[in-house]
Amino acid sequence: MSSADIYREIILDYYRNPRNYGKIENPDISQKDSNPLCGDELEMHINLRDNQVSDVKFTGKGCAISQASASMLTELIMGKDFDFVKKLTKEDILENLGLHELGPARIKCALLSLKVLKYGIYSYVSDKLKDTVSADKIKEEASGLF
Repeated sequence: MSSADIYREIILDYYRNPRNYGKIENPDISQKDSNPLCGDELEMHINLRDNQVSDVKFTGKGCAISQASASMLTELIMGKDFDFVKKLTKEDILENLGLHELGPARIKCALLSLKVLKYGIYSYVSDKLKDTVSADKIKEEASGLF
């Protein structure tokens, strides 16, 4: 079995058995978005405590890559410092998925969760922290994903 086959099996497992699937009542961060090219939808909820992710959940529907990516992302950020979460990049997500040879449409599926996360962080930083400089940078990063 090749490493590509192993990654495909891992993605299918995350798709069939999503981690952190569900909603959070009264989250600190809540954001949803979709990929208009394929119809994938994703909503993410995050709670923060002492500048760390104390809980994270997602809901959505779509292809195996978009849903597995969201599930993996929730595991990646759980318990992490908010500054770490703000700095995540598309390379981090693709590395986490183990997929580097995706076509343009599939990359958008893989990065939908990061886009939702970045827009959620943008709203939180802008509205709650009143830091428009940081918020604008995060919004620019999110806009550049698609």
